[in-house]
Amino acid sequence: MPATKRPKPLYQRGDFALHRRAGRANLEIVWYDSERRRERSISAGTDDVAEGRIALDRHYLTQTGHRMCPHCHRPWEHEASPTVADAIADYLILIEGKASEAAARHRLAHIIDYVAETDAKVVCAAINEPWINKFRAWALKRPVTSSKGEYLRERSLAHVEGSVMQFAAAINATPGQKAQFKARQQVDVARSPTYRADVKTIAAMFDYCLRPDGGRSDKERAMIAATRTNLLRYLQLAVASWARPETVLAVKRDQWHADARVLDLNPARRLRTNKRQPMVPIAAQCAPLLDGMDDLWIPVSTIRNSWDKMRAHLGLPEDRQAGPKLIRRSMATLVRRRIGEANWRQGEIMLGHVPFATSDIYAIPDPANLGMVLGATEEIIGEIEALSPDAYRTVTAAGKGLRLVEGGKNG
Repeated sequence: MPATKRPKPLYQRGDFALHRRAGRANLEIVWYDSERRRERSISAGTDDVAEGRIALDRHYLTQTGHRMCPHCHRPWEHEASPTVADAIADYLILIEGKASEAAARHRLAHIIDYVAETDAKVVCAAINEPWINKFRAWALKRPVTSSKGEYLRERSLAHVEGSVMQFAAAINATPGQKAQFKARQQVDVARSPTYRADVKTIAAMFDYCLRPDGGRSDKERAMIAATRTNLLRYLQLAVASWARPETVLAVKRDQWHADARVLDLNPARRLRTNKRQPMVPIAAQCAPLLDGMDDLWIPVSTIRNSWDKMRAHLGLPEDRQAGPKLIRRSMATLVRRRIGEANWRQGEIMLGHVPFATSDIYAIPDPANLGMVLGATEEIIGEIEALSPDAYRTVTAAGKGLRLVEGGKNG
């Protein structure tokens, strides 16, 4: 009986085709294996065509990345250089789910914008130093804007070079391709911020959230304060944990170990990388707030717009000198002065600048091991509360105005 001809594939890339499985829910990826000299297939793991396409792309990249010729057993040479757009799309598929995915997408978006504006069909083999220099000049002319398109600041050299470095990684991850340009070292383009906020300035940030200027009545001022709740929560945890801005924004309930009063800054299902996210003890004033948190500490992905408005209101330095990471830098500086150089190893652990030990993964750290850092942090928070009462109370909308729910007090 003659074999039934397979219908036209739902999607095809190279020799790999996506088909419906007869009598089964999941789609099927089919291809001819030249080494085994027979047709092979695997399940796409989904019945959704869009998800099936992604599964096929991922399998295609895995299978063709290190293909060998079945006759001479040498690496398979690709017929032509892929377009930049295709290479970036494939690279993002390869790194899907990794801790670096969000940052990579953001950096490569600038490359995609430039390609779309200049030559959408440009191939990887055409990307050289002159091309990259033109991209650098183009990117530097584009200021950083808010989600609403409002001007925030000029784009830095380090910001642009981050895109160049990520682009080189994308090209090098493409089979048969190698980046013909070099990214500049961050140390050569980055301008390290030197400004640090003192306790009085940090307290003024809390005041900005709790007691806003303007408004024709207490009710109106309370409504303004309600719009700054996410910024307040960022300040509360950033001061208590010394964490990076993106880390504070991603904190979830399951990262808080209430009994030990320890916060794991590394989210569940995130690989521990060289950008270390340690377990840190939390100040007594902040612990009750974490006890009462919902699933997310902050229900938004960014506080940049509200931060920039606060920075302008308080007259803080512009550019990168006083971005959200200012809290991390300032807390480290303030505590270092208080505990002294001989004890600064505790500060390095708090910042995540110390390599992981196996015991760090198996055991929840004892807050007593960072006692001097924890004590100094609680002392600073006490001074902030003296200057800005209610700094560590939870602010929630209630009825006609706001109500203040008592948080932890030190002593």
